Amino acid sequence: MYEDKTVAVVVPAYNEEAFVGGVIDTVPDFVDRVYAVDDCSTDDTWSEITARADDDRERVGALVDGAGEVDVADDADGRQVESDGGVANGPRVVPIRHRRNRGVGAAIKTGYCAARDDGMDVTAVMAGDGQMDPAMLERVVEPVVDGRADYAKGDRLSYPEYRGEMSGWRSFGNWLLTYLTKVASGYWGVVDPQNGYTAISLRALEAIDVEDVYDDYGFANALLVRLNVAGMRVADVAMPAVYGDEESHIRYATFVPKLSALLAHNFLWRLKTKYLVRDCHPLAFLYGLGAVGTGAGLVAALRRGGDSEGASDDGNDGTSDAATRTLVGLLALALATTFDRLDDEDLHVREEP
Repeated sequence: MYEDKTVAVVVPAYNEEAFVGGVIDTVPDFVDRVYAVDDCSTDDTWSEITARADDDRERVGALVDGAGEVDVADDADGRQVESDGGVANGPRVVPIRHRRNRGVGAAIKTGYCAARDDGMDVTAVMAGDGQMDPAMLERVVEPVVDGRADYAKGDRLSYPEYRGEMSGWRSFGNWLLTYLTKVASGYWGVVDPQNGYTAISLRALEAIDVEDVYDDYGFANALLVRLNVAGMRVADVAMPAVYGDEESHIRYATFVPKLSALLAHNFLWRLKTKYLVRDCHPLAFLYGLGAVGTGAGLVAALRRGGDSEGASDDGNDGTSDAATRTLVGLLALALATTFDRLDDEDLHVREEP
């Protein structure tokens, strides 16, 4: 426990036989439950996980129903529908295995659901690749434990000394995704949304529909959108970037287009749910006017630029009309983002180094 709060850690792993055992071994002592989720690995990841679970059962002298594992069955949509065995009160390490590969987001969701069902007050995520320093876990869970935030996440970008190990290309990509996620989620103060070192409160897990969040890489971005609509406060926790011998499973050629489409879809869902369905707010109208006005102005300018005749009969080449439409659109977008920032400025806190 940490300050009288129960703490769980989800360890999602896919083909991490070289690292996942060490991650489980180094989870700090104040953690009450470790949900180690094997996303149908093809190597010995599952053996590493179950070996730690067996050692844990021997240490505490407790038993789990069946073989000591939670074997997750999937329906046609890849959702968790049942489990064999169950979770006993005694063991600290709970091994969970997907019958088919579903993505890192799905592995985290499975752990989240298990922690929610067990009533864990705070649930953190430590990836199975060993990238996350266990010494930082206390700083990540603390804002959630003391009630300053419902969701805390690492931030490697805000301080130059903390992003020293990050390559220029990776840093550029993370800053780009930071801005896109700010727009999509409404958390305009959030930095480094790709950071998977997180902690979430039981209140937040019960307030959002976890099972419907995106399954793959991009889960963290999509989760922020759900948290914003639910009115949850998010904390950025400064921490250094750490890279070792782990191998990334992200394929950027497909990841970037997919994530861009995901963020666009989630942005529209947020506007509809928060500012049209739940409330009638001018923000949604201004975003729409801005998009239409800017788009119409740019199209008009492109068409005029391709007109070989140049000016019209009255001497007006249409450039002023295109410029006016674009200007109106940009002003509407500026107003929309201003309203967006003001509406959510109390939903973000920053934990300094």
